[in-house]
Amino acid sequence: MAPQLEAVNEAVRKHVEADDVAGVVTLVLEDGKIVHLSAVGKANREADKPLRPGAMFAIASMTKPITATAFMTLVEEGKVSLDDPVSKYIPEFADAKLDGKKLDKPITIRECLTHTAGLGGSQRVVESLETTGKQLAERPLRYEPGTKWEYSPGLNVVGRVIEVVSGKPYGEFLQERIFDPLKMNNTTFKPNEKQQARVATLYAKDKESGKLTAAESWIGNFDSDSYPNPSAGLYSNARDLAKFYKMMLNGGYLGDAKILSRESVDELTKLQTGEIVTGFTPGNGWGLGYCVVQEPQNVTAALSPGSFGHGGAFGTQSWADPVKKRAYILLVQRSNFPNSDASDLRKDFQNAAAEALDASSSK
Repeated sequence: MAPQLEAVNEAVRKHVEADDVAGVVTLVLEDGKIVHLSAVGKANREADKPLRPGAMFAIASMTKPITATAFMTLVEEGKVSLDDPVSKYIPEFADAKLDGKKLDKPITIRECLTHTAGLGGSQRVVESLETTGKQLAERPLRYEPGTKWEYSPGLNVVGRVIEVVSGKPYGEFLQERIFDPLKMNNTTFKPNEKQQARVATLYAKDKESGKLTAAESWIGNFDSDSYPNPSAGLYSNARDLAKFYKMMLNGGYLGDAKILSRESVDELTKLQTGEIVTGFTPGNGWGLGYCVVQEPQNVTAALSPGSFGHGGAFGTQSWADPVKKRAYILLVQRSNFPNSDASDLRKDFQNAAAEALDASSSK
């Protein structure tokens, strides 16, 4: 049985009992070891199905840092540069316009990775990444690239660049570069029949009754949105995500698998956005596909400066603290969760885990 921090279970159980969420899986990694793994609540309330630690979840935008990490393997091989114009790989971007005028400087891949490219609007993939890349190039830009931050479909652009540079479908490339080497056997864009039985049900608050009811979304819906989505498409579970963040904390390797050099990991997770104000919580900046904590406060108070990670639309969170050598994984399936990056559930989980571990290390 996996180790548990009872203080964490108590902290998240309150949110299940308050009907904020149906169930929660939490995992904490410290010094490369899982020091806590637990499931509280239900995977499906209607069927009275208990949530298990191995349950799978649609991780939505937690897909983005995984996409960025896969892309970085091509940068490391010298096949593409972060500061290449996007138009080198998606020619339609040469005609990108702001206020009806062509740009003085081309949009770069780095700007797509940092949400500073001027792109906005839906992050859905339409038909394929090839089609989506062309459509994104035709969308009017929302601001001068490099001058502002706005959460965007930039990682879908990066996914298409991966296909052009590697000559492989984006989903296959991630399987080859990330999932197979790290043995992330429960991370996929399309869960098989056995895996589908382990997927936690998505819930949302009913606007009239205020009660949790089963919900639907295009995010993670592999029937309506069958093409792998670099911004939001993955399913995963706690142990698989722990492998990924352990690799990142290790400086790019896990066991015999070497994904990246430490220099590439540092590039992904260092501040790239300078003084530009970014979301989703105060004190953050942006790396390449990763949010980076600059000044810990409130919901990020348990994290050290330089911690990196990402949240997802359904309340999921994954954060790595390179100073304390910890990672925090929070998995829930709750739609219409107001700014889940700033949720009390996230704060209570991280605080309870950090306090328990800090107390035991000081003894």
